[in-house]
Amino acid sequence: MKGQSKLNRASQWLALAATVAVGAGLALAFTSPPDALQGNFVRILYLHVPAAWLAFLAFGVTALGSVLWLVTRKPRWDRLAHSSAEIGVVFTAVTLLTGMIWGRPVWGVFWSWGDARMASTALMFFIYVGYLGLRRAIPDPDVRAKRSAVLGAIAVVQIPLVYFSVYLWRGLHQLPSIRPDGPTMDASMLTAFLVNLVAFNLLYVALLSARYRLAFVEQTQPGPVAGTAVTKPRLEGAVDG
Repeated sequence: MKGQSKLNRASQWLALAATVAVGAGLALAFTSPPDALQGNFVRILYLHVPAAWLAFLAFGVTALGSVLWLVTRKPRWDRLAHSSAEIGVVFTAVTLLTGMIWGRPVWGVFWSWGDARMASTALMFFIYVGYLGLRRAIPDPDVRAKRSAVLGAIAVVQIPLVYFSVYLWRGLHQLPSIRPDGPTMDASMLTAFLVNLVAFNLLYVALLSARYRLAFVEQTQPGPVAGTAVTKPRLEGAVDG
């Protein structure tokens, strides 16, 4: 009980730190200078790119948890993979949505299947939605863990495919602004970007911690399915009005 209290307190502090960091990042995003070509539309970058990074991170953790489950068969790795995949799907959706909002004023279109980065990111999104659907479709926990672990371990190949797509195929997306030979961003813009990147990492850890604890409760303390407490009304003796 004491250990659980400490864990809850640590989670609360983690959530608070993530909230403060995200707030600081957004403040910097709104006060950083506009881009010379894109103007104020560049501010979407401070949400779009960190969200894409979190999708990569989350699905990477899903792959790690899947491999560790296949090796050890310990339920905690299955819970980790599942929890991280849910977060990854959410942030992939954020990536796609903000990319469409950003693309309309900058490229003139919301979406283009001819752009390799867009198409590969959408494919990654649908495959991990399928991963979550697979988990929901299999009632047996061992079979569910095994099949989802295999898919989670294989699906990670999409991460390098999405990242390197801008190098492999020409499209609407430009090359990354932060490269091995140095960043191509203004110093104040780079600072705002890095703060938001750190903030989103803290947000991921906070969300993962909360979702993992929920998954633990779901697996170890199964309760009635929502709605089973609702019973059919008894009509005996009812008076027809």
